[in-house]
Amino acid sequence: MSKHYAAMAFTEGVRAVQHQYGSDAFYDRKRVQGIAAPGPDALTDDEKEYLSERDSFYLASVGETGWPYVQFRGGPAGFLRVVDDNTIGWADYRGNLQYISTGNVAGNDHVALIAVDYLHRRRLKIFGHVRVVTAESDPALIESFSDPGYDAVVERVLLVAVQSYDWNCPQHITVRFSAADLEPHLATLREEAEVLRRQNIELREQLARLTMPENGQST
Repeated sequence: MSKHYAAMAFTEGVRAVQHQYGSDAFYDRKRVQGIAAPGPDALTDDEKEYLSERDSFYLASVGETGWPYVQFRGGPAGFLRVVDDNTIGWADYRGNLQYISTGNVAGNDHVALIAVDYLHRRRLKIFGHVRVVTAESDPALIESFSDPGYDAVVERVLLVAVQSYDWNCPQHITVRFSAADLEPHLATLREEAEVLRRQNIELREQLARLTMPENGQST
């Protein structure tokens, strides 16, 4: 848990529930420390490496009605980039044209992200302020976030000024495997299957020759 995470997350309502279940004394120390500490919290090498390896994350924003909106964002591994110690960003590709997240952050720049590594059962939560950059305002930045190998149209880039973050425990994270995770193992199995296939063909040919009579006709 970074220095300011508790001060941002543990509101009076949250603290009341913590008191009910007996965790308030432990967490209140972290909250008070966060209030007194200067901010925002810089990302360490652990967070930077973790984020650079992700191929997806979940983004939460809040609309004018007060309802939160959670959106899945995905792309090639590394599409979520660490710009500097306090900034992360990603290319926002053309989707279903609803623009709910984009509209929400136009009125309220507070966002939360959660990036999950299902294979190793890890998850990182981030609080931050988002800024939307378009091709009209900064075409060079848009170009720098484009991926020639990924067939999708970049409509904008979202930059998040990280304020705080927290690593969750692995409890209750279901292990899942992506195609990329399985590929090294599947490649080995495919090679073994091909060897067995060729051996089977050779054995069939040998058996056919053994059962062939001298006149060339099988018995």
